[in-house]
Amino acid sequence: MRQYLGKITKNDMVNAFGVTVLPAGILLREEHLALLERHGIEHVTVNLDHVRPASGAAEPPHEALGKMREQAKSLYASIEETGQVPLTELEAEIVPVVKVASGHPNIFELFEAVKAHGDYTYEHNIGVGVLSTMIGRWLGFGEDELTALTIAATLHDVGKVKIPQEILNKPSALTAEEYELMKKHAIYGYEILRKTEGVSYRTALVALQHHEREDGSGYPLGLTSDKIDLFSKIVAVADIFHAMSSDRPYHKALPFHEVVRQLREGFFGQLDPAIVMLFLDNITSKLVGQQVLLTDGRIGEIVFINPQSGEAQLVRSGEEFIDLTSHRKLKILRIIGF
Repeated sequence: MRQYLGKITKNDMVNAFGVTVLPAGILLREEHLALLERHGIEHVTVNLDHVRPASGAAEPPHEALGKMREQAKSLYASIEETGQVPLTELEAEIVPVVKVASGHPNIFELFEAVKAHGDYTYEHNIGVGVLSTMIGRWLGFGEDELTALTIAATLHDVGKVKIPQEILNKPSALTAEEYELMKKHAIYGYEILRKTEGVSYRTALVALQHHEREDGSGYPLGLTSDKIDLFSKIVAVADIFHAMSSDRPYHKALPFHEVVRQLREGFFGQLDPAIVMLFLDNITSKLVGQQVLLTDGRIGEIVFINPQSGEAQLVRSGEEFIDLTSHRKLKILRIIGF
C-alpha cells in the first residue's frame, strides 16, 4: 500500500458493504492507508495528474475551518454593505477549503471541527457547507455538482444579513413577532442571490427552500416534497444536524444521543427519509471503536451496533461490558472529540 502514500484518490474508496471509507480528492497519508487496510481495500485509483509529496500533509480540519470563520465574517459584512455576493472571493478562498474538509476520513473529528462555539451565524454557514458537501459525496455527486452544492449550502443563510443583530444573537427564545421577522431571511436570501450576477438560480432556491419540509409544514411557502429541490433537502438535514450539535445564543449543544434521536424522528414527514437514512447510516457504520462519554460520567468504547436500530448497543468500559438496551436511562452523552 505504501506506493500510494502522498497521492490523491481519484474515486471514492468503498468497502465490501458499500460504505465510503475515503472520498475522492484525499491526499493519502499513513493513517489513510491503515484505514484502507482495515477495510480490506488493497487497490486504490489515484489521480496521476495531481500528485503532491507525502510531506505536504493536509491541514487538520479544525485549523483550516477556524481560518474560514474570519473570512466568512468578512464575506457577510461585504454582502450586508453592498447587497451583492462577492462570488469570486467565495469560490477562490472558501469553497476549496470547505470541499477538502468535507472529505476528512474521521467524520467525528470533522463534526467537532464544524461545531459553532462563538460567532454562530458565521460558523453555521461554514459548518452547513461542509456537512452538505459531505452528504453530496455520499450521494455520488460529480465535482461540478458538488461545487454547486457547496456554494449553495455556504450561502443558505445569506438573508440573515437583513435581520437585526439583536434578534440573531438574542440569548432567549424569540417572541412570535421576532420569529416571523426571522423567517423572512429565506426570502431575503433568495432576493439577494437572484440579484447577484453569476449566482445560479438553484443557489437562490436553496436560500429560499432550506426551511421547507416534506409534509408542507415548513416556510416560507409551505412547499411539499415534490416541489423542493434536492439541494434544499440536503441542506435542510445538514442545517438541523449542525444547529442541534452546536452552542447557540439561546441553548447549548444537545447530547449526541438526542441529536441522533431527533434527526431520526425527522424521517416522519419533515425531512427526506433517504437523505436522513444515508446520513445516519454513514455515522453509525463508523461508531464501532469510537471512545464515548456516557451520561453517568463513564468513558467507554463502542464494540457493537444494533443492526436493526443503527444505535450503539454494547459499550466496553474498563473490564465491564455495558448493554445500553438493558440500561434505558444510560445514554451516550458525546463521542470523544464530538
